[in-house]
Amino acid sequence: MPAISNHDALITGCCIAGGGPAGMMLGFLLARAGVEVVVLEKHPDFLRDFRGDTIHPSTLEVIRELGLLDEFLKLPHEEARRLSGIIGDELVRLVDFTHLRTRCRFIAMMPQWDFLNFLAGHAERYPNFHLRMQAEVTDLLEEGGRIAGVRASTPAGLLTIRSTLIVGADGRHSVVRKRAGLVVDDLGASIDVLWMRLSRRPSDGVEPLGRIVAGNMMVMINRGDYWQCAFLIAKSGADKVRARGLESFRAAIVELMPNLYDRVGEIGSWDDVKLLTVKVDRLRRWYRPGLLCIGDAAHAMSPVGGIGVNYAVADAVAAANAVALPLRDGRLTEKNLRAVQNRRKPPTTLAQTLQNAQTANLARISRTEPPLWMLRLLSRSEPMKRMLGRVMGLGFRREHIRTPELQAGSATSG
Repeated sequence: MPAISNHDALITGCCIAGGGPAGMMLGFLLARAGVEVVVLEKHPDFLRDFRGDTIHPSTLEVIRELGLLDEFLKLPHEEARRLSGIIGDELVRLVDFTHLRTRCRFIAMMPQWDFLNFLAGHAERYPNFHLRMQAEVTDLLEEGGRIAGVRASTPAGLLTIRSTLIVGADGRHSVVRKRAGLVVDDLGASIDVLWMRLSRRPSDGVEPLGRIVAGNMMVMINRGDYWQCAFLIAKSGADKVRARGLESFRAAIVELMPNLYDRVGEIGSWDDVKLLTVKVDRLRRWYRPGLLCIGDAAHAMSPVGGIGVNYAVADAVAAANAVALPLRDGRLTEKNLRAVQNRRKPPTTLAQTLQNAQTANLARISRTEPPLWMLRLLSRSEPMKRMLGRVMGLGFRREHIRTPELQAGSATSG
């Protein structure tokens, strides 16, 4: 079904709310398979800091299956083959990706805007792909118990889009899932995160690094010339941290990472510190007739392990595999939408359960003296480090591209 103007409405095969990793990957795959697709992104560009910037081996394999890996790896990025932590004063090697049976045995640390611009650039090779920036979905159209379209706010005014399928990929604060009346289970989260940048020096090393001492925990992610730093705090504890003052906060950073003593002054005010309110939840049902939610709109993930982007991409691949051909051929049913949830809910549930357990353990360790004997045992266990590398790097269920590719420029309406 072509994207055509019909009075005040646009008509298309699939309308995706949200231009994040899930929405952009799904839009790309659907257009590649011949589906007319419109992606609506509420911001004017993808340039937003402190988003999920870790591209794991599972996502790199998807890019390889698309034939784009060599080009993708030419973009500026850092590579993490192992993950370590400092518990007290002891360095502990925790995760090893070097034994994975994949082309890329590392996490690519890349700004998310580069990843999204890359996907958008390749999707736009297909004339049936349409990306509309500054278009924010505000409501759904419902006809006869079926979701039949969206209304979106744009600088030019109200935009109405009628579509065979609406996909909510608009994140953890999803308007789509709220307007659809889908039930969300809050799974709880015991932490929030304060994000900031501090300059990086060659002598610092290159691997991501975390440290726990009694009372505090911090993770540093290599971004080339700076560290993206995550300071973990108790849930809803940001006001208490601010009340103690900026100097106290800088001192807490130095206590964790003494080598940063001459750089914490780069945090000039609280404006340089961004709060991430951690939310972990999951929809009971990810779909309604004419509507499907994926990514954080279906299941908000904790930042633990940096797996959120990769589970969102896996959702997009699974969704494309299930709906692309039925959409293109005009035979989409609720069964196709149910198949996406049936495939993606089990690995997501397992990952969220593990994340919450890890978060609880980290919070408990940060309040007490860490059990070094246990951590030393973990650090010396190569099988355990490899197992953690597989779980973190590939997830609990890998997804592979099953959709066909139509030659760019040859897409047909369905």
